[in-house]
Amino acid sequence: MKIYDISMEIHPDMPVYKDLPSKKPTFKNVANFTDSSHYETDVNMNVHSGTHVDFNLHMIDGGDTSSEAKLDHYISEARVFDLSYVLETITKENLVNLAIRKNDFVLFKTRNSQDEGFNPNFVFVGESAANYLAEIGIKGVGIDALGIERSQTGHPTHKALMSKNIIILEGLRLANIRSGTYTLIALPLKLRGLDASPVRAILLGN
Repeated sequence: MKIYDISMEIHPDMPVYKDLPSKKPTFKNVANFTDSSHYETDVNMNVHSGTHVDFNLHMIDGGDTSSEAKLDHYISEARVFDLSYVLETITKENLVNLAIRKNDFVLFKTRNSQDEGFNPNFVFVGESAANYLAEIGIKGVGIDALGIERSQTGHPTHKALMSKNIIILEGLRLANIRSGTYTLIALPLKLRGLDASPVRAILLGN
């Protein structure tokens, strides 16, 4: 059994959504061995930084939060699909021949995996694909971009998935992952009442 780390490294210069400086994490040293007997750091970061899970509150007023997260939902068989041929938008037509099943946890590897920084034209899951996944009734979907959608008024991809309580993982690192079936472990932090949480996502496989 091999462990594949599919998480982004968190640091002050990491890629963030739209490259907004306000979204960059900051590390502040608050104690060190020059003036203390120990070393300690404060971290300030947006909960949508790096590899993270979105909760329904992110897009739905009154939606479920991190407090409702069930850990067993984040330990799952997962199927990785290579959609690197898609130029911009993953549509229903890209998915219909993949034999995606009810309760699948699907991870989409795209050309985003070739980007080291933030690409404003990242490949995303379009509304038709999200509606198709919601109709199937999958467990979760992950993508190798800091957002699962962009350039869609009203955030229909998020809302279609969230309406069926489908887990959304963003910011995966799949460049070295082949198509296939793995065990996914992507546990959110035990944060109270928030709209997202960083995760340390790994795949177990051969």
